[in-house]
Parts: sequence; structure tokens; C-alpha cells
Amino acid sequence: MTINTVHGKFLLDLLVFTAAAALAYVLRLDVVLGDTARSVLIYTLIGIPIKWLALHYFKVSRHIWRYVTFEDLSQLARMTGVVTLALLLLTPVLRSQLFVPWSIPLIEGVLALALLSGLRLLTRWHLGRRRSRSRAHRQSTQTPERVLIAGAGDAGRLMAAELLRSPDKGMLPVGFIDDSSVKTGRVLVGLPVLGSLSHLAQAAHDTGATLLVIAMPSAGGQIIREYVNAARQAGLQARTIPGLYELMGGQVTTEQIRNVSVEDLLRRDPVEVDQGNISGYLSGQTVLVTGAGGSIGSELVRQLARFGPARLVLVGRGENSIFAIEQEMRREWPEVQINALIADVRHPTRLEFIFETYRPGVVFHAAAHKHVPLMEAAPSEAIHNNVLGTRNVAELCLKYGVTRLVNVSTDKAVNPTSVMGASKRVAEMVIADAATRAAPGQAFVSVRFGNVLGSRGSVVPTFLQQIRLGGPVTITHPDMTRYFMTIPEASRLVLQAGGLANNGSVYLLDMGEPVKIADLARDVIRLSGAQDIEIVYSGTRPGEKLYEELLTSGEDVIPTRHTEIFSAQLQQVQPGELACLLAELTAAAGQDNGPSIRALLHAAIHESQIHV
Repeated sequence: MTINTVHGKFLLDLLVFTAAAALAYVLRLDVVLGDTARSVLIYTLIGIPIKWLALHYFKVSRHIWRYVTFEDLSQLARMTGVVTLALLLLTPVLRSQLFVPWSIPLIEGVLALALLSGLRLLTRWHLGRRRSRSRAHRQSTQTPERVLIAGAGDAGRLMAAELLRSPDKGMLPVGFIDDSSVKTGRVLVGLPVLGSLSHLAQAAHDTGATLLVIAMPSAGGQIIREYVNAARQAGLQARTIPGLYELMGGQVTTEQIRNVSVEDLLRRDPVEVDQGNISGYLSGQTVLVTGAGGSIGSELVRQLARFGPARLVLVGRGENSIFAIEQEMRREWPEVQINALIADVRHPTRLEFIFETYRPGVVFHAAAHKHVPLMEAAPSEAIHNNVLGTRNVAELCLKYGVTRLVNVSTDKAVNPTSVMGASKRVAEMVIADAATRAAPGQAFVSVRFGNVLGSRGSVVPTFLQQIRLGGPVTITHPDMTRYFMTIPEASRLVLQAGGLANNGSVYLLDMGEPVKIADLARDVIRLSGAQDIEIVYSGTRPGEKLYEELLTSGEDVIPTRHTEIFSAQLQQVQPGELACLLAELTAAAGQDNGPSIRALLHAAIHESQIHV
């Protein structure tokens, strides 16, 4: 019978660990009788609480035995070493009352390591064998697709081993491609490293491969693009595995093989985040996320769970999206307490009930209307949600002593040409004003970044839908450019910016180089495998810019201790002026007076380019 639960594996580990003590005596003495048997029993019982504490501290029972790795076995070795040292230190005391040879703790430690490691390796072998038999039984008679794996590192090795153990996947690895000349000619998991990317066509010809799997989760988008183009020229299909931001738990499995996406082609080199800094302000905290069902909000929730919060409070007004992220979190992070609540940031009474009930220590405010044309048509909604909703959140954070408030902003707040951008710019002012009234130890900040790939309503899903319908793909202007970042990357940098905690700051994320939307469309068409899809230009929509900016002309940038995050010096607004602006915006939005809202926003923002 397979032990699947963490609790069950913990008890089995404890049983095996405890049995090692008795076995150590048997190996040392051959026969255990009389008073010696009494010593064995007492020594074994004394070791149980020590081993229980070690298993609890090192968390080795949480490892997935089916995918046990060298790192897992190293953790076992560290744990048994600590227990052995503890028992050795205890031995002089025990010897005054019991028969405990000095060699017993040492023999026990070696036995425990062997038994615990063997248990895991045997489970991995048994499950792999059973899975192979089951899959072989279901496997069709089709010849498996021959696969070259790009990347002879850890991810490539694990992927090759998984494919060899999973014949039902219909993919047979036949070799590796790797740009490290040192690896060429070597053998990894029984497969040769056939050369660098320049040798791909020859390797495909020699091995009969028809598919290239790119197993390089840490590679940047330019490298992925080179491999995809080389595969196309060699007549190979190209697939990949997720990047580092998407991999959960570091495991690489055959289920993660997928078609190359445009996100992969735009993937940037992995950004190093200060895990300790993020954990320092999140661990053990009650963390509230507004807009938790949205693209950014839901990814923030996923990333937050990794840093040990005591509770995650998920707030949003869309019940389906909140239900979906709640179910996902309960499934993936059962140890984190989750509270999913339907609420609208525009309703201060409901929000206050939530703050009073859960007393969050950290708040991420990601609830906002974001679509430029829709907000051009409904400016009052942009004010109610983006401006007044942000004020409600900020005021409650002040009232209930929230130590950290991070407001998610946008590059469209810079030199705004749209109501949406201007509303987010005023929201930044609201946060900055609240920061001036924050108590010592509180930090209220905003984080600006550009478009995120794959978010609901963004260009890539729109392009894919148009391609599925047979085209054409519509773009507003051939010169339209945007900054792009993947959702996981943006979310992690938002968490990092929260850790910088310079009260009142507006942080900018390094968005890399801007991308032409037309080039992006061509990539999506190519990757979809579609033929003869036309690109047409529809003209810019109300409020749209050709080029987005991250800074206004009057803002200075100050480096932070994180190389990917900068701090902007915001236009200062006098508290009385802001209060007056908010009152006038509230009145205009209450009357659904669009022209008045535009005029107020244009007058309040020095660099505004809103059409009045």
C-alpha cells in the first residue's frame, strides 16, 4: 500500500527511524537478552521525541517520494547527522544507567539514513514500475516520436528521465543539444550530448528526431527564440517547459511539456529577488489582496503563499473568479488559512467590516478598472473604482494600523492621455497623501509597471481568439509599442517593492525594452501554426498612446537596493487641494458627468494630455 499523505509519511518515517535504534544493537551485539533488552527498549523510547522533533523541523516527510532527488537525500543526511550528534552528546548520561556502547548512535545514524533513503528510493522504483506497466498496457502500437532535448542541465536531465519512464507519452528522447562545448560527447541518463545549437539540423538527421523539447527554464526570451527558429529551419516541432517563475516546487514532469508561447519568446532573464526581505514582512502576517480574482491579484495570491503568511484574505467582487482562486489555493496550499470574500472596494461599510474582522497587517490593492476604451466611455466608473475605491482602502489601512500597503498602478498613469490612466495617477496621489499621515512603522507605496502578458483582455488572448476565428488580426497602429512583463514576474517584483518599504514612494519596475505590437502579432501567428492570417490596422482608439512611458518629464528616478526596481519622485499635491479634487470628482461621478470629470483630471495633473 502506498502512503500518500504527509501525516502518513511522517509516521512511517518515525517508525523506521525508531527501528534503527534496535537494529543498531542487534548489529553491534548479535543477541539482545536480559538487562541488555531493557537498555535497548529505554534507549529506543528516549530517542523517539528527538526524532519526532527532527522530522518536524527538517520537513523531510513533505518530499514527493515519487520524484525523490539527490537534494532530498542530502536533507535526510543532515537530519540523521543532527540526531546522531544529539544522541552522542546524551550517551555519557545514559551510560550511567543503561548499557549504551559509544558506537550505537553512530551505527543507528548510518542505519537510519540507509533505511529512510531506501524507503524513498523503493517507493520511487515501485511507483515508476507500476506506472510503466499500467501505461504500457494502454499504450498504442504507434511508433513513439523521437525527441531531442535542448539543455543538458538539471531540467533537461530530469525531463529525459521522466520521458524514459513514461513510454505512454509517445515521446522517446534520443539525445541532448547544449551550447556548452564541455558537455558535447558526454552521456547523460544514457543519452549522448550531440553538440550545440549549430549542430541541431545534423543531430535531427542522425537520430531521426522530429521534436525539440526546450528544457531551459532559466533561459531568456532571446535564447528561446533562437532555439524555436533553429528548430523550424531543421524541420522540427518545438515545445518547451515553463520558466522558473511558473515552475512550482522545482519539479519537472512530462505534464509540463507544452507548445512554445509568446510569453516564452519575451521571457526575460530571471530576476533575482531577496527572499529574506520578502519573507520578513509577509511571514506570519494576515495579508489582504483586493482584486484577488484578477490576473495580477490572483498571481499575487499564488506568490504570497510561498512566504508563509498566517492567513490570506481574498477580496473581489466577481464571485466566479474569487471562487476559482480560492479553490486553487485550498488545493495547492492546504497549510495556509484562506478566507475568500465578495466585496467591492467602492463600498466602505463592507470593506470596514472585513478590516475589523480580519485585521490585516499587509494589504495589496490590485482592484481596478484597466481597459482604456471602456473607461473613456464610462469615466464615472473609473472614478468610483480606481480613485474612490483606492481612497477607501487607504483610509482603512490608516485606521486599522496596516503596516504595509502596496498599490498596484500602471505606466498609463504617466503623462495620461486617457481617463483610466489619469484615474490611476490620482490613485497614486491618494496613496502618497495617506503616506503623509501614516504612523511610524507604516509604509504606503505604489508600484508602476506596463502590460502583463496573458492577463484577461490583453493583446495575446485577443490575437489568439482572432486567429481561431480565421483572422484577421487587428492592430490599432503599425508603430504601436508597449512594455511587457509576464504575470508571475510582475507579481514577484510587486512583492519585492513592498519589502523596500520607503513610505510614500512610487516604485517603477524595470520593464526591459518596449515591444512592437505588430511584431508580437507576427510571433503569435507563427506559434499558432496558422497560415495566411492577415494583419490589419484599425486606427488608434480614444485615449490610446503609441508609446507608453514609465516617468513624467518632471519626475526623477532614484535607484533602490534592488536592480530591477526604481523609485520616482512624485508630483507633490497639497492635502487641501487633493481633498477638494476628490470631493469634486465624487460629485461629478455621482452625476455621471463625463466632461466635468475629464476637465477636473486634466486640471489636477500637470502633465495630463487628456482630451477635454
